[in-house]
Amino acid sequence: MIFYGGVMAGRGMDLRTLFSTNDRALRAEEAFTNRQAQWQIIAEALAEHLHTISLPGFDVEDLEAARRNVVALHGVGGIGKTALSRTIEASLADTSRRPAQWGAPTWPEHVRILPVRIDLARSEGIDFERVVLLLRLALAATGRPMPAFDLTLRRYWEAAHPGEPLEEYLRRGGLLAKFGKALPQQMEGVLGEVAQALLLPGFVGSAVGQVTGALVSALRERRQAVRALAGCTRLADLLEAEPTIDALSFYPHLLSWDLSQLSAKQRVVPVVLFDTWEEIGDRTHRDLERLLQRVVWLMPQAFFVITGRARLQWGDTGLEGQLDWTGPAAWPGLAAGPLPSPRTAAVSAAPAPRRQILIGDFSREDADDYLAQRLTRDGQPLIEPAIRAVIAERSHGLPLHLDLSAMRYLEIRRSGRMPQPDDFAADFPALVARTLQDLTPDERHVLRSVSLFDSFDLALATRAAGLTHEAPALRLVERPFVRENGLSRWPFSLHALIRSTIRSADDQTDDHWSPRDWDHAARRAFTALGGQWTAHTGRDRLLLTGALRQGLAIARDFRLDLDWLADATWAYVADEIWEPIAPPAAPEPTGNPAPLATAADALMETLSALARRQHEHRERTITRLTEVVSADLLPADLTELVVYYLAKAHRDLGHSTESRAGMQQVADGGGRLAPAARRGLAHLARLDGDFPAALRTAQSLGWEGRQHRVEGDVRWVQGDMTGAVAAYERARADAERHGVAGERATAQAQLALATAFADPVCAAVELELAEQLLAGLDLRATTITTRIAALVQGAGTSGDLEDGAQRLRTEISVAGLNSAQLPTLELALAFHHAVRGDRDGVTAAISRLHDLAQGGGHAYYTDIARFMAGLPLPGPDSGARWLDGQQATRDRWRGLVTARVDHLRTAR
Repeated sequence: MIFYGGVMAGRGMDLRTLFSTNDRALRAEEAFTNRQAQWQIIAEALAEHLHTISLPGFDVEDLEAARRNVVALHGVGGIGKTALSRTIEASLADTSRRPAQWGAPTWPEHVRILPVRIDLARSEGIDFERVVLLLRLALAATGRPMPAFDLTLRRYWEAAHPGEPLEEYLRRGGLLAKFGKALPQQMEGVLGEVAQALLLPGFVGSAVGQVTGALVSALRERRQAVRALAGCTRLADLLEAEPTIDALSFYPHLLSWDLSQLSAKQRVVPVVLFDTWEEIGDRTHRDLERLLQRVVWLMPQAFFVITGRARLQWGDTGLEGQLDWTGPAAWPGLAAGPLPSPRTAAVSAAPAPRRQILIGDFSREDADDYLAQRLTRDGQPLIEPAIRAVIAERSHGLPLHLDLSAMRYLEIRRSGRMPQPDDFAADFPALVARTLQDLTPDERHVLRSVSLFDSFDLALATRAAGLTHEAPALRLVERPFVRENGLSRWPFSLHALIRSTIRSADDQTDDHWSPRDWDHAARRAFTALGGQWTAHTGRDRLLLTGALRQGLAIARDFRLDLDWLADATWAYVADEIWEPIAPPAAPEPTGNPAPLATAADALMETLSALARRQHEHRERTITRLTEVVSADLLPADLTELVVYYLAKAHRDLGHSTESRAGMQQVADGGGRLAPAARRGLAHLARLDGDFPAALRTAQSLGWEGRQHRVEGDVRWVQGDMTGAVAAYERARADAERHGVAGERATAQAQLALATAFADPVCAAVELELAEQLLAGLDLRATTITTRIAALVQGAGTSGDLEDGAQRLRTEISVAGLNSAQLPTLELALAFHHAVRGDRDGVTAAISRLHDLAQGGGHAYYTDIARFMAGLPLPGPDSGARWLDGQQATRDRWRGLVTARVDHLRTAR
């Protein structure tokens, strides 16, 4: 929902836009998007505050009690903090201007709230003296003098501004016209009343020193004449103190006391809204912050809403000496860590709820609403929905980006053409300037360096920036445009739009980086990533994949050599887990993917294809890997990796000739994947039915070639489930010993399949373990194997397995695993029908197996189906060379069927 300028600081058009066009029908409103969640927190905190100060034991002169009178709102520049601050001010001043969605507050209607909004921006000419005057001027609306405060302020003014009447200062600053003459008149009235009470006839306004001197004496002597001020225990001390800016910062204590002396009908509760808090200084120079903090502490019955870019640090430990009151015991609601314990916060009545609020980005719907109402013509949105959608997506919810996009829209219309969605694909230099303006030079340097990362930690940020100390990075990560996720390997990340803008916008700042500066930073960042990975001695998969993902992007964008990425790639492949590594390449203007131009491009495409093959058809995998081989950008060993997985994809589709050629090429090369390629050749021999050759090759593979798993694959098709299970158990143990999670899950899935044929009871246990080992892994073929094993386990039961089998057929076909998995599925169905004595079902399964064999491989599966059902072989057999001969193989498969029949009969 959108609210117009009236709920901010007065109704009216956005004047900047008004003077940007000749179109008088155009309406450009200063739109405000609903911040209901933030209002609710503030309203609840204010209601609690009002209850606290109404309690009998509340004392404004208690300087030790913890303070809960602050809510701090922080967020990136342009997120809408000022608009929210103005809306809160307007809502508290006049309930009719409160957005309806915000809801009514819960405090009593008789409570008189006095909002005082003070913009601390340097452009407003604000200093501490002016802040104090603004507070007092706002309270002049009560119509009552503040005697204790007014006396000390008058004394201060005479000393700090000799010869300059306060009234003249207020007139020159434009404050007299806004607030009237109430304050000077009230101050003069107080001086006159005190002079009269002290019997100082002939008092002249300029003789304030005489009055205050006499008043101090009267207070010290506890004279009856000044009993109205005698209750202010610290008034005499402040009147005697040298009237400096430092002393002025303690005067709000007197203002607070004066407020507490008002009658119930006259009493007001100031709600002070300090905006643009980031303008008061930095984390090193806190002089003005110290003075303003005193105002907050010394006015405990006032409520303060502070808005700025950085989190308020008052509740943090370790700031002693920089500010007067720090730590969680002093400011429970502002503490960054756990709330203080009762022992360490004995002065607190109860822990306060959190009072630090991060102002988040707009939702997509809010962003669209903002744009729809920002520019209108004849009551209708000027910006078309398609363009609004592009702007909203690119803005990442940052209101400043939305506002700048609206101005860009008008600029394009002014040029004589209609804006198009592509016109809003660029970032704005103004966002860079807005982000950088309150950072130190070192912080700006770190910010640009970490914009190269998706996520980072302090060590990575420091090394990427080329610094020897972490202090600038520590300060940077406290900024609201830095997100923190404690569960991430690298906990910090930049706001997406800020990062994009820093990287891509035309940076016009005085210390902007040249292309060479960016190149040097990229090399530092790339080296830092590689250093973190190579220095880690354990098997940290998150570190590996994160370093690969970020390192590939940097190497691609800055055309760097692969360096450590090659070793990281081999580590990634070795675990056989296949997490996504790289996003799809950005499309060219034609809509087609950009051509591969660098080794990093080729490696990114390779790893993306290997991960995506778990979700894409193998034909797509072949196309992508063929393109990588053709580009010839990778070093020889990584090219060999591509050729190997290309050959595997061909095998999955039944392209035996192409698969054998690729596997042979890799095996002959003698590289890292030579054992795996020899395993591939063994699989191809098994598909052709040459089992003696497949077994001989398997027994020479060793762990690198997954010897035991290949042996199991050869033995289970012989009907030798005992030998297959033993081989798969050894394969699983090898994988556990070497810490290869993917291979362990694959061996267990195959073990479950072999067990399912032999013993459905034990198979349940093996299937459960397979599912546990697959959790968190992206292994599509292995997952399908477990589902086929589950069908085999249920073979022969009264339930119809055809529905589940059909779903699996569809999934196998979509994955492009027809050659690798579909024959096994049909064999499982043949087993089911054989157990049930369904000759027609077996015949149908044999027919499907025969059709599948025409694509190459697994021709002997039709023989196995006949063995199961006790059927003779028709004419010439498949030509399979069984390890123990055809008859022994037939007997084992038929024995598995009769054993299952007996098991089912016993179970009934």
